[in-house]
Amino acid sequence: MAGRSILQANIEARGMVLDPRTKLLLLVTMAAFVLGGAGGESLSNVTPVLCAVPLVLQLTAKKWRAAALYLLLYCTSYGASVFLLPQVKGLPGFLLLALCGIVGRFLPSIMMGIYVFSTTTVSEFIASMHRMHVTENLSIPLSVMFRFFPTVAEEFHAINAAMRMRGITFGGRNWTKMLEYRMIPLLTCSVQIGGELSAAALVRGLGGEVRRTNVCRIGFHLQDITALFLCAVPYVLLALNWMGVIA
Repeated sequence: MAGRSILQANIEARGMVLDPRTKLLLLVTMAAFVLGGAGGESLSNVTPVLCAVPLVLQLTAKKWRAAALYLLLYCTSYGASVFLLPQVKGLPGFLLLALCGIVGRFLPSIMMGIYVFSTTTVSEFIASMHRMHVTENLSIPLSVMFRFFPTVAEEFHAINAAMRMRGITFGGRNWTKMLEYRMIPLLTCSVQIGGELSAAALVRGLGGEVRRTNVCRIGFHLQDITALFLCAVPYVLLALNWMGVIA
């Protein structure tokens, strides 16, 4: 039996319970201000605070290894950009700048996305979409996506295990066949999984004329209000920056 994928939802060990709408807002905020760099240098002090949010959430979910890896990579990237980058010139400096930029901007959003996928079930996501009156033309593809990536990740682990049994690894004698024997089955499985999940969503009543019921209990609590306030701060600062109130 294959182990649980890092993207597979596990409601028994998700730590602090947040409403799916709160998680989506956190993800959008991370993408806008950390990945997109909204506000520029005027909001540079807000970025480290937002980058700490995925770390806190991973710790509350008791994902110690993911939290430690994230902390190590981000601190290394941030330290290199502050202390080492000004001392390096030329091509090495450009490569270091690119590496620090990729890790510092992409990693927090990726970790936030992993947390959203690993702590939100499809039923909870659909219920939150219904609460926001989102059209099913959007909610159904997104619900399929919530099951697609964890299933593909699980298939990828199974393919890796099968290839290791046959000695097809980087260090093995058949390493030249690794790309062919891993990527082609993965692509084939991805196409098949997408079709099966779409059919499963329709069989469960998504997209029907009758409004679908849901037994999931979702709602805003104290932790959601705190997260919403945290998300509101950078948007308020961005608005004040646009109005010229703050530089």
